[in-house]
Amino acid sequence: MTVWSGRSGRRFGRERPPRARGVWIATVVGVVLVLLLFVGAFLPLVGFLVGVTGTTVGLVPFPVVRVTLVTVLGGIVVLALLILAVTRRRSVAAWVPVVLAVIVAVVVTVYPLFAVAIGSADRAGDIGPVITDLVRQFTG
Repeated sequence: MTVWSGRSGRRFGRERPPRARGVWIATVVGVVLVLLLFVGAFLPLVGFLVGVTGTTVGLVPFPVVRVTLVTVLGGIVVLALLILAVTRRRSVAAWVPVVLAVIVAVVVTVYPLFAVAIGSADRAGDIGPVITDLVRQFTG
């Protein structure tokens, strides 16, 4: 490049627009919401469900492996979406992955409740024949 071409600065490509302030705001809002969901909803819910499983001596099952896998995979997806949000240049393009990250965090938070409910329903179906056998034994 020469001085006569009128180009100064970068040699290749065009200049990128600066990152908008809205990108930083969107990312911070996303991180705060995800952390609030994790600390304020996920941890207490899992603690409660584990406590219920412990006090019912396994009558209400807690699927540790499935909950752990969903939590880890959901955490990776949320982290990837928040990183995607912070790398955007425009505010609107940053809000989309932030909203998706919050939705994934809500799904991961609610999953243990559904897993325990489904496991309990399966267990309740197994208890029916046991109860009828006990009633038959006592009634003769």
